[in-house]
Amino acid sequence: MTGAAVSAGVLRSLRIFNYRVWAAGALVSNIGTWVQRTAQDWLVLTVLTEHSALAVGIVMALQFGPQLLMLPWTGVAADYFNRRKLLMATQATMSALAFALGLLTVTGLVQLWHVYVFAFLFGCTAAFDAPVRQTFVTELVGDADLPNAIALNSTSFNAARMIGPAVAGGIIAVAGSGGAFLVNGLSFLGVLGALRLLRLHELHPSARVTRTRGSFVEGLRYVRDRRDLQVILVMLFLIGTFGLNFAIFISTMAVSVFHVDAGGYGLLSSSMAVGTFAGALAAAGRMPQMKTLLIGAALFGLGCLLAAGAPNYWLFAAALAVIGVAALTFTNSSNSLMQLSTAPAMRGRVMAFRLAIVFGGTPVGAPTVGWIADTFGPRWGLVVGAASGFAAAGVAAWYLTRKRVT
Repeated sequence: MTGAAVSAGVLRSLRIFNYRVWAAGALVSNIGTWVQRTAQDWLVLTVLTEHSALAVGIVMALQFGPQLLMLPWTGVAADYFNRRKLLMATQATMSALAFALGLLTVTGLVQLWHVYVFAFLFGCTAAFDAPVRQTFVTELVGDADLPNAIALNSTSFNAARMIGPAVAGGIIAVAGSGGAFLVNGLSFLGVLGALRLLRLHELHPSARVTRTRGSFVEGLRYVRDRRDLQVILVMLFLIGTFGLNFAIFISTMAVSVFHVDAGGYGLLSSSMAVGTFAGALAAAGRMPQMKTLLIGAALFGLGCLLAAGAPNYWLFAAALAVIGVAALTFTNSSNSLMQLSTAPAMRGRVMAFRLAIVFGGTPVGAPTVGWIADTFGPRWGLVVGAASGFAAAGVAAWYLTRKRVT
């Protein structure tokens, strides 16, 4: 197969007008998102506290906890409402929140509790935004190109992850964290503009469910009867709760172990994004399997161990690239597997369950890992992440062995 043919296969979703428009707008917004995340962690760690990893963990808990707290409504909303219109509402709300936090910060009025409140409000809005944004991809490209489109979405997100932290470091140096928040507020215009430009007649609308009192319970029953979905959710819980705490891992190692400035911190985040970007491109050309999840989880555990033992800044950055490849392989594969194997009318609820499991454990995992990093040192927080990866790999191995036997 020629390089051109491989490239065409990897990028095939971009041949669709609606997906091209969406991808362009999403890239702008994703860069803004990473600018804000980097600036928010830096603000909490270096300005509002004395290098408190626990405070960063609390921010993460408040930001991701609503994925679980609002689960009875978010998935049903994604299956019931017009997804394009719902996305416009959530994106506009997050833009307003970014501007408000930015104004508080640039005027010097921001306090730690303000960041806590805005993290929770962002989390509540994102809880509705995330499942509809993930299932909306099906309406853009249809089922045939769904795995490719999901992988390209991750490629965009992780390209932004490479660019955003580095941009944030420059903005923080010139205009402080408040300037970074204002830039993020503007970036949402990318997605809002893309949603307005879509050719509505070319969408692939999914079946809409009838909103009833038992819609949420119906989704629970659907997952209860699917052993494969249960296994994936258990793996996601382990890694999501104790492993995907990169804001804590990277910020505490940057400040407390390697003693770098905002630019050095941003470069570490970008280093991990290099790995996730490479993993996303590789995922765009293949169909995921349960074995892919096992490999991704095991590699994640190994990457965290390498990072925990890294003797210097550059070897730590290299280990972060390994973690990035592994995390992307694992999360992307779980996303594609769950969407493709789920009935179209149930996708919103199943994806809401997935996101609730991935992020819903953060209120427990992030403060716990933050406390471990504060008490025993940042390297031990990474050891916890390694254990979560190896445990998840064990769950996948158990499922595959049992499936082979039966």
